Amino acid sequence: MIPPPPVDVCPVAMQELSGLTSDGKQLFAVSDSDNGTLRIQVMGRDCVINRTITAPVDPFDVEDLAMTPDGTLWASDTGDNNKSRSTVALHKVSPSGAVERFRVTYPDGKHDAEALLIDKAGIPYIVTKEPIGSALVYRPTAPLQTDISVPLEQVARVTLSTTDTPGGPLEGTLDSRLVTGAASTADGSVIALRTYTDAYLFPVPDGDLAKALSGDPVRVPLPNESQGEAIAFDPDGTLLSASEGVGTPIRAVAGAAALAQPPAPTTTTPPPVADQPQTSPQESSDRASSWQNWPLALTLGGLVLVAALVIGLRLRRRA
Repeated sequence: MIPPPPVDVCPVAMQELSGLTSDGKQLFAVSDSDNGTLRIQVMGRDCVINRTITAPVDPFDVEDLAMTPDGTLWASDTGDNNKSRSTVALHKVSPSGAVERFRVTYPDGKHDAEALLIDKAGIPYIVTKEPIGSALVYRPTAPLQTDISVPLEQVARVTLSTTDTPGGPLEGTLDSRLVTGAASTADGSVIALRTYTDAYLFPVPDGDLAKALSGDPVRVPLPNESQGEAIAFDPDGTLLSASEGVGTPIRAVAGAAALAQPPAPTTTTPPPVADQPQTSPQESSDRASSWQNWPLALTLGGLVLVAALVIGLRLRRRA
């Protein structure tokens, strides 16, 4: 099925929109320009900012936003353009603004990352932005803690092909391969990764994100976004995307999640068995008796044959 083109929803009054999520009634957005405080903007469906959730923490470079079913927000403070950070951070923010900061470390050096996913068990997955090779997927090796850094482990890699979808800041083939955001449906059955130009939808039939990201995704073009980094799902499966720049629109692809749902199992009805002639109980008994008595019949027949041969030989000798 060919996905429908994105439709403009409303313009955003944010210069550097980097993360987006939705509860169906409100939109939650974060900028990667923090000015010393983590601020999450809460917008109506018209993109007008109604309030701001301010968390008392100073992030380095927030690049994505995720929401769990209970309304908890996760801000992915994982941007590292210059590969200078010894740790990166995840901020768990309640609707009231209470925050917990968790620091994590990569096992294989420093990475720039702009995409965050939270699975059904509440485990975060960070997807890196790799200019060369595949995007790498990491998750914590132990429960997150606020007082110590927790090591990450690589659990998957995602290779995206170059596309001809127009857009992106680099105006080249790299725009269509760099992962700049991620999102999950409310029930966790579909996840999305986006680049500057396209979204990729992965079904998650068993809740295993690492396994899902190794599968074949459905591509949804998001053309003509100058620096598309934000992506989200509405609860009804509509895919939302947005780019940086004041006045740029949030756009919607209706029914996108259904494009990645695995097909329902087909039930094959076995062909009808041809009618067989019915056998009466007496016939069955007689047939069984005949099979059971065949060794006796064979023995008697053999004795008769031997006797006939002996008689024949005696007659020939007398002649």
